[in-house]
Amino acid sequence: MAAPVQQPLQPGGGKRKGKAQYLQAKRARRCEGGGPRQLEPGLQGILITCNMNERKCVEEAYSLLNEYGDDMYGPEKFSDKDQQPSGSEGEDDDDVEAALKKEVGDIKASTEMRLRRFQSVESGANNVVFIRTLGIEPEKLVHHILQDMYKTKKKKTRVILRMLPISGTCKAFLEDMKKYAETFLEPWFKAPNKGTFQIVYKSRNNSHMNREEVIKELAGIVGSLNSENKVDLTNPQYTVVVEIIKAVCCLSVVKDYTLLRKYNLQEVVKSAKDSSQLNPKQAAQAGNGKEAKLESGDKSNQNDPAEGKNNQQMVPEKSEELDHTEPTSETQVVSEGEAKPELARQVTEGSELSKNDLS
Repeated sequence: MAAPVQQPLQPGGGKRKGKAQYLQAKRARRCEGGGPRQLEPGLQGILITCNMNERKCVEEAYSLLNEYGDDMYGPEKFSDKDQQPSGSEGEDDDDVEAALKKEVGDIKASTEMRLRRFQSVESGANNVVFIRTLGIEPEKLVHHILQDMYKTKKKKTRVILRMLPISGTCKAFLEDMKKYAETFLEPWFKAPNKGTFQIVYKSRNNSHMNREEVIKELAGIVGSLNSENKVDLTNPQYTVVVEIIKAVCCLSVVKDYTLLRKYNLQEVVKSAKDSSQLNPKQAAQAGNGKEAKLESGDKSNQNDPAEGKNNQQMVPEKSEELDHTEPTSETQVVSEGEAKPELARQVTEGSELSKNDLS
């Protein structure tokens, strides 16, 4: 009978650590800064899409967010609480219980000090970065960034595509989403508050959620909060953003979604002349009153209030290559004469309504 294989000894005489022990030690070091390591329910932050270079994307995100974060909220402050001497330290030496409480308090304080204003966590999808935020309002910060870039037309990033604020997260199951949305949407849509709205939906690495069903349920919740809330796909006051990654649903309500080019940092800095051109094939289809299938859900649409419909915008070749890396679950074809619920039909992004549907 063969003798069992023994692990080789290290030069010091001890056994070599197994791979699992190394992985645990590595994960422990990653958690030293405190806070979650991956996207999970209960977080707030900023969801950022990029073009194949996530490391560079994180660097650009930190630089941009810290620049505008310091401008809005002041420089990030770090106080060394765990090094402050305690006047009762000598008295507590004999009291074991008090000493334990003091130690626990010091650990909590030091953990809080290591929590940064912006911290990258694992998103769970390729070409997607999630930056957890602490002590700020993501929607206000991101809107401020996009608004400034829109006015100055100064390009500040190379690999970042879209930057979406995430004001709340929950489990990506319909019942959990409905329960969470009923409270989450109140500040914008519950009477006496009201406004026009649209719902945009994106799903990554998730196959159990149905797009139409989610949009229908969320639109129903908005309508139940105030009957004066109306759908507007041309120039809505609010846009409800739904981003699903694996088993986590990210929600936010943003302003100026169409004006700021769907919060696309590459498109928002372009001049009106560059962004007003249409693809001839798409323009012909729109003129005939037929629905056109969008090539990618992340391409920006130009809204024309005078015509009362969404025109599809031709994106330069570079942007097409960038957006091609993202899943295209937003794309959808709506056949003529198809019977659909009114709210779900109107708020579905990525499909152009025919003239008969609008009338």
